[in-house]
Amino acid sequence: MFALSLAAYTTAQMDLALFGYAVPAIRAEFGLSLSGVMGIVSAAFVLGGLLIVVLGVLTDRLGRRLMLQLSLVVSSLLVALHAIAPNPAVLTVLRGSSIGVGGLTYPITGALITEEFPARVRGLFLGILQVGYPLGWALASVWAAWILEDYHWRWLFLFGLVSLPLALLVRRVVREPQRFAEARAAGAVPARVRDLLAPGIRSRAVLLFCSQFLFVWAYAASIFLFPSYLREVRGFEAFDFSVLIGAGNAIGVLGYLLAAFVGEFLLTRRTTVVLWTLTGACCFQGLVWVAEGFTELLIAYALMSMFFYGSAAVKFAYLAEVFPTRLRATAMATCGSLAVTLGSAAGPLMVARGIETIGWAQGYALLVGVPLVGAGLLYLLLTPVPSGLEVEDIDRLLSGRKA
Repeated sequence: MFALSLAAYTTAQMDLALFGYAVPAIRAEFGLSLSGVMGIVSAAFVLGGLLIVVLGVLTDRLGRRLMLQLSLVVSSLLVALHAIAPNPAVLTVLRGSSIGVGGLTYPITGALITEEFPARVRGLFLGILQVGYPLGWALASVWAAWILEDYHWRWLFLFGLVSLPLALLVRRVVREPQRFAEARAAGAVPARVRDLLAPGIRSRAVLLFCSQFLFVWAYAASIFLFPSYLREVRGFEAFDFSVLIGAGNAIGVLGYLLAAFVGEFLLTRRTTVVLWTLTGACCFQGLVWVAEGFTELLIAYALMSMFFYGSAAVKFAYLAEVFPTRLRATAMATCGSLAVTLGSAAGPLMVARGIETIGWAQGYALLVGVPLVGAGLLYLLLTPVPSGLEVEDIDRLLSGRKA
């Protein structure tokens, strides 16, 4: 089940990454400014965020297995349809719909691992699952390096269909977690988004939402704008920037694995998030201000990916553990995925506008770096949870605490 969850998560990230690589070509075809194409990204993420909250609630009501199959099939088709989008408006609708349906893999796979795996290694496997982020971008870079240099950008999105066979495997392999089945059989109250504002849960939910929003503001702005940065500031062609980003994310996998290990066996996940995020912020500044040439840029990008992006490995595990089973997918969809999509909507657009006003270096460094530091510091307000506890024990530990 874990391998299948990782494959589903990786292909979902690959689908997301395809658009990032295609941004320069999309801008050229439709005659869009940098902020204009980021406007498409922004609107699409808002649409996707609203959709994913609805789908997350349905996952807590209808089951993880059914909704994962739906996510894989429908998102694959929506990504492939990008190839025939006639104008920016249609492209925005397709993009938003695919983000919402494909992004459902985030709360579903998190819920599956949290509810099925032994407590002593649960956090480790949740962290390893986040390797799907860099693997998805690395996989997309393979297609981008091949397609964008010699073919039209539209062909790139046909690779979204590669995740279709996974739906058949989910049907055969994945089962409903026993914890979820027992909660539903016991007549648990159907999940509602407003339950996240109940006493004892509200502060935790708000802090996690705000931290995730700031983190993804920085993450999305850094990664969606980086191909344009490498083309316009560093003079890289499509093949070169695809290889650099793909290789950097592949190397960055080490940071995800190390974060998962440290968060599980050496420090609490909360402390690991703070350490990784602030270190990643320093690495990002080095990428913008210090690195020169392909090799230095690759090293700086890989280090940034290991810490900045790698912090997601422990964020994901913490978020998955600290909510009751009956609310888990709803909480991950709202405090996780909705915050992700809204941060992805706001970050690239606002950073692009800042870059157009004050230049690449200052805009990139300030409008990515400051929100990233804020995201790390907010975790200091959350309760550190010892690793190795059953989810029921975590519920009891956090019961009555503000955060």
